[in-house]
Amino acid sequence: MKKYHLLVVFFFFSLAMSAQSSQSFLLNLYGGYTFSDRVDFDSSYGKVEDGFEYGLGLEYFIMDNASIELKYNRLDTHMPLYTKIPLNNGNIPAGSQVNVGDDKGAINYILADYTYYFGSSSQKALPFLGAGLGVAILETPKSGSGTYFAWEIKGGVKVKTNSPLSINLHAYLQSMSAAVGYDYYWDYYWGPVAVTDYASTFQFGLGASLSYDFSK
Repeated sequence: MKKYHLLVVFFFFSLAMSAQSSQSFLLNLYGGYTFSDRVDFDSSYGKVEDGFEYGLGLEYFIMDNASIELKYNRLDTHMPLYTKIPLNNGNIPAGSQVNVGDDKGAINYILADYTYYFGSSSQKALPFLGAGLGVAILETPKSGSGTYFAWEIKGGVKVKTNSPLSINLHAYLQSMSAAVGYDYYWDYYWGPVAVTDYASTFQFGLGASLSYDFSK
């Protein structure tokens, strides 16, 4: 009887082990080129210039065709600020950069992504679409750092090999939104009303990631 108990325990333990191995953990190393964007304010405008973006992520497959991922990416860039109107009694004309030599900064993205892969898990090339939500930590020389809402969408193809390594080729769009002040309008009953003014970046990029599957 004890032998049967041992067989039953071994059978269920084997099932549990196979169920765990069917769920894959991947370490992803990211690299990509992110293009510039212009952000308009009331009396000025700024640019987030293009640059190399890099980072890493931990991806877990909740089923064969879908995964969730926690990742960190960093973009080191320059953020020049230009005036739309003359300043200092006209000594600084409109269109002049007002932070020359002091425009270096960075954006740190911390995102939780969901990705869906199309096709069979036996295929060597799997197209995918994904989206993520999280925060962006903006570093600037004058204002220090601030944390803001961020999101991204992405699409590409995953190329698998017979080894634990695979390569993802993808395009992505990332955005960061921050409150930058107030706009005012006149209400018939309430008089002047202040509304928070938001500015957002929208940066397109092309990248690749090298993935290592710990389950293989």
